[in-house]
Amino acid sequence: MSMTDPIADLLTRIRNGQKAGKTHIKIAASGVKKSILEVLKDEGYIGGYASEKDGRLETLIVDLKYFEGKPVIESIQRYSKPGCRRYRGKDDLPK
Repeated sequence: MSMTDPIADLLTRIRNGQKAGKTHIKIAASGVKKSILEVLKDEGYIGGYASEKDGRLETLIVDLKYFEGKPVIESIQRYSKPGCRRYRGKDDLPK
């Protein structure tokens, strides 16, 4: 199966896992996904993550976080999509 947007896949798996009440999810590993998960962990949105290697394939196991029975992440979505461009003037860009 070919995946065109691995970041959207990561966010969708987190969202679906929390809706299903899962304690953890498994996803295919990549450097970008590890970086995103590190930020989510540092900000307190996930419990953590671990790497599991099975032969050549590496899998990330993400511990989902709940507070009083509800997911810590209320809403998660990717703003930017492949093919979606946001144009701004030069004065709107940060220095």
